[in-house]
Amino acid sequence: MAKFVLSIDQGTTSSRSILFNHDGEVEAVAQLEFTQYFPQSGWVEHDANEIWQTQLRTMEEVLEKAGVAVDDLVAIGITNQRETVLLWDRETGEPIANAIVWQDRRTAEACKSMRGTSEEVAISAITGLRLDPYFSATKVQWLLDNVQGARKRAEAGELCMGTIDSWLVYQLTGGEKHVTDASNASRTLLYNLRTGDWDDALLEQFKVPRAVLPEIVDSSGDVGKWRGVPIAGIAGDQQAALFGQGCFEPGMAKNTYGTGCFLLMHTGERIVQSKNQLLTTVAWQLNGKREYCLEGSVFVAGSLFQWLRDGLHLFKDVDELNELAQSVEDSGEVVIVPALAGLGAPHWDPFARGLITGLSRGTSKAHICRAAMEAVAFQVVELRECMQRDAQREIIELRVDGGACASDLLMQIQADLMGADLMRPKDLETTAFGAAALAGLAVGFWSIESKAVGQRGGGKKFTPMIESEQREVLRSNWDKAVRRAKL
Repeated sequence: MAKFVLSIDQGTTSSRSILFNHDGEVEAVAQLEFTQYFPQSGWVEHDANEIWQTQLRTMEEVLEKAGVAVDDLVAIGITNQRETVLLWDRETGEPIANAIVWQDRRTAEACKSMRGTSEEVAISAITGLRLDPYFSATKVQWLLDNVQGARKRAEAGELCMGTIDSWLVYQLTGGEKHVTDASNASRTLLYNLRTGDWDDALLEQFKVPRAVLPEIVDSSGDVGKWRGVPIAGIAGDQQAALFGQGCFEPGMAKNTYGTGCFLLMHTGERIVQSKNQLLTTVAWQLNGKREYCLEGSVFVAGSLFQWLRDGLHLFKDVDELNELAQSVEDSGEVVIVPALAGLGAPHWDPFARGLITGLSRGTSKAHICRAAMEAVAFQVVELRECMQRDAQREIIELRVDGGACASDLLMQIQADLMGADLMRPKDLETTAFGAAALAGLAVGFWSIESKAVGQRGGGKKFTPMIESEQREVLRSNWDKAVRRAKL
């Protein structure tokens, strides 16, 4: 009888479930969007119960779509939006407040007050991360300080802290397991890259009681059961995509085009401390052994297109966006800096704000749409340049995935502005597959050498088609606009 791996892909705007067969092919997909809350400027929240309910519904729906019973599942893999964090009651499983999303900037001033201090240097050395509201630690600190009674209850061990993977495992196991994997733990600003454990100095720095923290486990391994099925794979979405793209060797890199953009380069067992404002993070942990990667994060990518659609009503859907951007030869000197949630790597400016420059009477919405695609691509160009300097090696071919990379035009613009080749896989579900692969490996459903995991082929290659002089002019205009966006 055929067996399947169920991948839970819990993202920033939707909950998805994807069923993979033994060949690594998608059998069925179910997806539900959930509510985004913006209580104040710069604040972004999610209802954790709504996340769980939508995720559970997609799990049941995808099995129904495929005509598959729970007994046909060999394992479940989880991949999730990272850094988003919440606190919940250990006994009842009820959140004490909305989850604070990775995009949230409410702790920007708290981070700013520590900039330039010895504490900031120490935090970066221990975690490989930047002192930024993007990460979980200051969000947890804010919840403990601002939700009535939270700190006292946390110190008494009555609360659980978790990123979304922890929350889902807790729900799936009926409250039996409070865990997180090393890839997600490494994104909290509370994790020591070298010891592989929560760091006491950081817990004291951010005033987070150890009693609320989950157990850190391997990215591949049985951590609990849902209806008798092993939950056997956990990885943050970007690390899952790196694994799903087969980037198992040092120097291999991928970029995911989702709500944000995330460029990761595998560095093996070597911790590369960035000198170019990038992050060092855990790629995955297998059999207790950690492997690492360099990462550059763009906060606004696909969400820029969403804003142009829903906020400015420039187009109805992605197809119209592509048609408009394709209808003009260039952006007409329009440049968009999509700092709608500050700027990520390599700028790390939470106070930067979005802007559109180069407007004239001849500017049309088609020019703005094309400029939006260039904005996403230029941010990736910056990350690649920084990463190459840190790793002291060139990324000759960049593997790409994520919803937005389905656009041939965006991928061609990316290759043009980067001056390097891109490879887009035949199957774009690399994030979900990465989680499935980690789970399948744990239960012996696949091996790392199997065709499904290590030899995924097909796809389309994009090569640069513009001259270097044109590329340099466009880059100069981008750099000028970025400087203006920094307040």
